[in-house]
Amino acid sequence: MKKIRKSTAIATALFIYITLTAMYSLPENTAISNMEKYLTVIVSYVVVLLLWLVLYKKENKQKKRHEEENCNNPKT
Repeated sequence: MKKIRKSTAIATALFIYITLTAMYSLPENTAISNMEKYLTVIVSYVVVLLLWLVLYKKENKQKKRHEEENCNNPKT
C-alpha cells in the first residue's frame, strides 16, 4: 500500500474542514451577501491549494537531497 504524503493529508483535511464548515454555517448566515460567502470559500480553497503546492515542493526537495546524500556516501 502506498504511503500518503504529509502534504496531501494536510491539504485534504483542510479541504474537508472548509467544505463542512461552509455547508453548515454559510446557508444560515444572512449578515453577509451571497457573493461574499462564495468568495470566502473560493479564497480558502486557493489558500489550501497554495499550501499543498509549497509542502509538495518541500517534500520533493527533501527527497532529492536525501537521495543525493545516499548516492554520494554509499555504505561499504
